[in-house]
Amino acid sequence: MRKTILTLLLTLVFGSFLQAQTNQKITVRINQQKTLGRNKLTIKFVSLIEDSRCPTDTNCIQAGNARIQIKVKKANGASKTFELNTNDKPQAVSFAGYTIKLTDLNPKPATNIRINRFGFKATFMVSKLGNRNNNRSELHRFRPPN
Repeated sequence: MRKTILTLLLTLVFGSFLQAQTNQKITVRINQQKTLGRNKLTIKFVSLIEDSRCPTDTNCIQAGNARIQIKVKKANGASKTFELNTNDKPQAVSFAGYTIKLTDLNPKPATNIRINRFGFKATFMVSKLGNRNNNRSELHRFRPPN
C-alpha cells in the first residue's frame, strides 16, 4: 500500500514538473536573447518593426498593433527569423517542435512619455508541440485550430 501511494505521489510530482517545463513564459529585452534550459532553444528579440498601439491614456477606435522581429535557434544550429504581432496575425509561430507566441510587449505607449526603442521587452509563451511534430525539420507558421 505504501509503495502504491509513494508511486502515485512521485508520478504526480514529476508529471507536474514535466508539464511546467513544456510551457515556459520568458521575457526578452530588445537586442538580447534567452536560451531555454536543456532544450537549447534560443530566442532573440531582434527589433521592433512598428508600434501603432493605442496609447494607454487615450480612447482609440482601434487597438493598433506592434510588430517585432525575432530569431529562433535550435542547439543544432538551425535558425529562422520570424515576425510576430501583438494584435494582428501571426501572433505565434512554430519552430523545431515548439510554438512561440508573443503574449506581451512593454512598455505600452502613452501620450505623455517617449519610449526608448531599446527599452522594449517582449514576453513569449513557449510550448512544446505534440510528439508527432517533435522530429520535423521543416519550419512553418503556427495556425491555431478553427
